[in-house]
Amino acid sequence: MPNLPTPQERDAALSAFAATRTGREKPSQYWKIDLETLMPNASLDGAAGEVTIESASSRAIAVDLQTGARDHAALFERAFRRAIEPQHKFAHLALANARLGAFIYIPADCALDEPIVVRYRAAEGDITYASAQFAPQDARVIFTRVARPGRDARVAWASAELGASLSLTELVITIEEPGVDAKIATLFFPTGSQHVDIVSSVDHRIGDATSETLVKSAAAGRGQGRYLGNIRIAAHAQHSDASLRDDALLLSQTAHIDSIPALEIAANDVKAYHGATVGALDDESIFYMTSRGIDREAAERMIALGFFEPAIDRFPTEALREELRTALQAKVTS
Repeated sequence: MPNLPTPQERDAALSAFAATRTGREKPSQYWKIDLETLMPNASLDGAAGEVTIESASSRAIAVDLQTGARDHAALFERAFRRAIEPQHKFAHLALANARLGAFIYIPADCALDEPIVVRYRAAEGDITYASAQFAPQDARVIFTRVARPGRDARVAWASAELGASLSLTELVITIEEPGVDAKIATLFFPTGSQHVDIVSSVDHRIGDATSETLVKSAAAGRGQGRYLGNIRIAAHAQHSDASLRDDALLLSQTAHIDSIPALEIAANDVKAYHGATVGALDDESIFYMTSRGIDREAAERMIALGFFEPAIDRFPTEALREELRTALQAKVTS
């Protein structure tokens, strides 16, 4: 049976975490947090937390890590540790605390009518997190999500970073089989003194696959954000089709967002596109709405909320989409 990390492996992973740099340069003069000095506030013992998993499928396997290692050893062995990129600083921390987690396996011929819902709750005084992140203002949240889809698979990341004083997220999709349809949608909205740093990477290592990345962000107060989006297409990955769209909205003069899309294309028979905008609310749209009886504050709020809709539409359930709209409205009106 495959084993979760031993105490010795956990100690080694923690040592590697302390010795490894993040690889995230300080985005700008506005950024006030040194990512290299981040340390857990306390010992993060995964056994002290709680994970709940909801699945309506009778064929998909959706269990906690301990159950996965015990009852589904062969499948678990194929997946465990593969999603962790050892060169990443925070991946070492995740491995050291890999007691609390979920193991999910969906057979190739199985289509789910309802999403699998995984909820994590850490011990008191720590954080609560999910794909839609609303952690309290004194929390620091660090995510690394890695997908390696198989042949003709469809994979989608939908990420919302709306809470915590500091949120660091890395979304990675590595395409090594043809026929893959990969999508990333993320939104974030730092307000007050929040910092959000998101890096997404789609690596086309083989051709005849598509990817689409959509990012919507806003910042208000002294909120600081940075988005770095990478698309890489290898020399032999012909007939790849990749796009990246990143739009940022600044709602105060003291807010700041860095937007850095990057394309690295070595093949010559591909479709690749990227675009980015950073700006304030559109004066013409505000004038149009106020000329029709809508006061300026309400007009600004409506425009800001509508700005996020293309990303919100990528989230899987109406209940979650409404939760996101409620959280965004609270930020806009605060």
